[in-house]
Amino acid sequence: MEMQNIQVAIDGPASAGKSTVAKLVATAFGYIYCDTGAMYRAVTLQAMHDKIELTNESAILAMLKQIEIVFKPGDPVQHVFVNDSEVTEAIRQPEITNAVSTVASLPSIRTELVARQRDIASQSNIVMDGRDIGTAVLPNAQVKIFLIASVDERAERRYKENIAKGINTSLSKLKDEIETRDRKDSTRKTSPLTKAADAIEVDTTSMNIEQVVKEITKIINKKIK
Repeated sequence: MEMQNIQVAIDGPASAGKSTVAKLVATAFGYIYCDTGAMYRAVTLQAMHDKIELTNESAILAMLKQIEIVFKPGDPVQHVFVNDSEVTEAIRQPEITNAVSTVASLPSIRTELVARQRDIASQSNIVMDGRDIGTAVLPNAQVKIFLIASVDERAERRYKENIAKGINTSLSKLKDEIETRDRKDSTRKTSPLTKAADAIEVDTTSMNIEQVVKEITKIINKKIK
């Protein structure tokens, strides 16, 4: 099947800067942006709200079938809704951040969300970021980027984000949390975090956001021209 739409897959570990960069790249090219991590976070939030055990796969799947996860454009952040309730800020709280890997490892939840993600991608040119976009969700994407950064650098970024939101978590605790998420994401049985064979790796450790966006823009332009 020949793909008509341009698909840009941006993968990488927690706090590698995927969402920030993906949104800016999508805006620059006039593409739709799909934050797959926000979808898993929304499911986690709803499960916790409904007091469902996060390992109870069948109950979470039944709940997921009843909800709609909707993205609406916003600046500086995209707005996320579960049905008619905005959850943009709620899904970024530390308790969701630390629980989302558990929900994301459930095979049937991934199957359901991947189907929704592919549906979004089939409708227009898209930039999609996550852990397994280039390997599992959009394996035929014309452009695949794998963003990496050192654990120290990623913890520092998360620390600054948290302080800006009034969340005070120590840097050492954030390092531990990021290492734990890396381990969970890389070792889960279903669609683990792995770099696609045809992905271009970009190490963002010593780069600012503008430099990363510029580098990815160059890669996309080379691929689509």
